[in-house]
Amino acid sequence: MAHASALMNVMMNVARKAARGLSRDFGEVQALQVTRKGAADFVSQADMKAEQTIFEELLAARPKYGFVMEERGEVEGPDNSNRWIVDPLDGTTNFLHGLSHFSISIALERDRQPYAGVVYNPATNEMFWAEKGEGAYLNDRRIRVSGRQDLSECLFACGLPFAGRPGRALALEETNRVLEKTAGVRRFGSAALDLAFVAAGRYDAYWERDLQIWDIAAGTVIAREAGAMVSEVGGGGKFLTEGSILAANTEIYDKAKALIAG
Repeated sequence: MAHASALMNVMMNVARKAARGLSRDFGEVQALQVTRKGAADFVSQADMKAEQTIFEELLAARPKYGFVMEERGEVEGPDNSNRWIVDPLDGTTNFLHGLSHFSISIALERDRQPYAGVVYNPATNEMFWAEKGEGAYLNDRRIRVSGRQDLSECLFACGLPFAGRPGRALALEETNRVLEKTAGVRRFGSAALDLAFVAAGRYDAYWERDLQIWDIAAGTVIAREAGAMVSEVGGGGKFLTEGSILAANTEIYDKAKALIAG
């Protein structure tokens, strides 16, 4: 059985506490589908309630740490080395439509580098977690990236821009190239879970652009600790600030980068 540090136990317990409210709200959201605006408002409230729970619990556990949160923004703390990066509901559109593919994402950034991460899907009770230098885990089981080497056998994941967002044409061109050379592409709508699925070997590679730091900070730690290579889509190292990310097993990373680039 995996032994989690005190830090990881804090992060996982906070994720579980926030998940209780999200799970209750998820059970009600399908009843609101007849009124799109009503459902959207409901989910927005669920998102903010989960973030408030996470904020209060993490502040109580580590009162000097700062925060970067999707709804609240940046909150400075006395400790300049440590800050929490939080997305209380990654996969909001899935949640809105009653699809059980969404997650709570909590990362600890230490000296501006991702240090620990938790990605938790309350609907499936899958807790992905990792701390730098300690490996990556799914619940109590150690996980590793896949070992596939042949692109024709590999399953990729991606994100595609919503209507009105820039970059759709480029994303579709890249997706078409990947589809021609691989076993397929999945677009499931949660960047945090996409990275966790690479870590668990469910996907062999994942790429996306125009992301925010809270979308990928926790998943980055988990993927790296599971053996993935993580960079910007073009290979640079500023993925957290640039919002462009490629994660893949080491066997196909170079091939994946070249394929996406065309």
